Amino acid sequence: MEMAVSAESVGQYQGDAVVVEVVHKALLSGPAGEANAALGGLIAQLMDAGEIRGKAGEVTILHTQGRLPAARVAVVGLGESSQVDLFVVRRAMGAAVRQLRDRGCHRVATTLAQDLPVAVRLEAAVSAVVEGAYVGLYRGEECKSETGRPEELDELRIIGLPEADLEAAGEAANAARVAGEATNYARRLVNLPPSEVTPAWLAREATEVAAQTGMQVRVLEPEELRELGMGALLAVGKGSDNASRLIVLRHQGRSNGPRLALLGKGVTFDSGGLSIKQPTDLHLMKDDMAGAAAVLAAMRGIAQRRLALDVTALLPAAENMPSGGAYRPGDVVRSLSGKTIEIISTDAEGRLLLADALTYARQLGATHLVDVATLTGACIIALGHVAAGVMGTDNALVEAVLDAGEAAGERMWRLPLFPEYRKLLDSKVADLKNVGGRPAGTITGGWFLREFVGETSWAHVDIAGTAHADRDEPHQVEGGTGAGTRMLIALAERMAGGTT
Repeated sequence: MEMAVSAESVGQYQGDAVVVEVVHKALLSGPAGEANAALGGLIAQLMDAGEIRGKAGEVTILHTQGRLPAARVAVVGLGESSQVDLFVVRRAMGAAVRQLRDRGCHRVATTLAQDLPVAVRLEAAVSAVVEGAYVGLYRGEECKSETGRPEELDELRIIGLPEADLEAAGEAANAARVAGEATNYARRLVNLPPSEVTPAWLAREATEVAAQTGMQVRVLEPEELRELGMGALLAVGKGSDNASRLIVLRHQGRSNGPRLALLGKGVTFDSGGLSIKQPTDLHLMKDDMAGAAAVLAAMRGIAQRRLALDVTALLPAAENMPSGGAYRPGDVVRSLSGKTIEIISTDAEGRLLLADALTYARQLGATHLVDVATLTGACIIALGHVAAGVMGTDNALVEAVLDAGEAAGERMWRLPLFPEYRKLLDSKVADLKNVGGRPAGTITGGWFLREFVGETSWAHVDIAGTAHADRDEPHQVEGGTGAGTRMLIALAERMAGGTT
């Protein structure tokens, strides 16, 4: 999809459709007022009749009958004026472009919402529109026949911008395009069947991404993992015919400054191992590599934008299956760090992958560690499917992650790592247990990871509740969401600019 910015007005754009925003029970003004006047007051009449309510994400498509150059006007609601923010704009844009695309539109323009808080910068508003459009246009139909599918959108143009702001808006739109494409790439990886996405397949995919973007790549296979002493990572994959891998990617953007390591949990299918899961939602366990997908997609975006930052990605990949060779509850495994871990549940496997990956990232010289993982079902209990949980040892890095999430339209919430929680992981036979029981499950999962970061600056993002959408919504389809992808790109951008 081609991105463009323009000073054109609603009355000048000659495309298939133009999107204008309205607020619930508010007077029409700006582009919506211009469209209303050109249509002889039709939008106002429909609002008075209650057919257009301005509800957030509500889309009404009107045919202009030649009264505007564009054949259609899509009126999209933003909800109550006091609640309009960039989250609302992203979702509204996603809803609008989905409907227009499915009705055969190829060239679409949109204006920027007039009701955003004064503090919102133009570039942030542009980014929200573009990212929202990409999220909305993703189909999630990787394994379907393409026969009979509607055409795709060819152009999205943001119109009504001041001439003086066009250059900055264009740069923001291009950066948002990269982030939007990366998000949808992560969603594709999550949505592919687990029979295809094995650790070896993920390694080949990462190698191809590296070749396309100029990154360095190294794949550590089982024999090398054994030689290094990655007993925790290897334990998880012992029950599977698909051997584990550790995939390492490096983007060399700057020789000095911080060295950021991004780590993504890559359990390509999680049966729970011998602590087998309930069968009800077992088919969804292909999304347990959503953290690895987000990191790989973010690295692609970081490299495409040539950000001036040294970034290394580590994707520990394994398939957690039950068999006669699987690791057992009661086993004790030795991690790369030398710490021993008593296995209480084989379904708490992601933290074992990350334990060895975090240690290895420190050995590679990382100064900042950020991991993204579908780590705990307890995070869904705590925060639902609205926000990711964030923990860490460095307040500045945690705040940077939260700020990046806010900028990228990904809601996150910090949880505490009080020392009292660490006691729940005490073991009588090893240095620590891999689970601490039902209380504070998300926090004890974070505490487990903390044991392997030493003094290195570290933040952990649990996306268990945000990595998957369980139903179609106006702004996105059911399936993988790409959670964490845009946040990681935004974080790297800020670190490259020296603002973190």
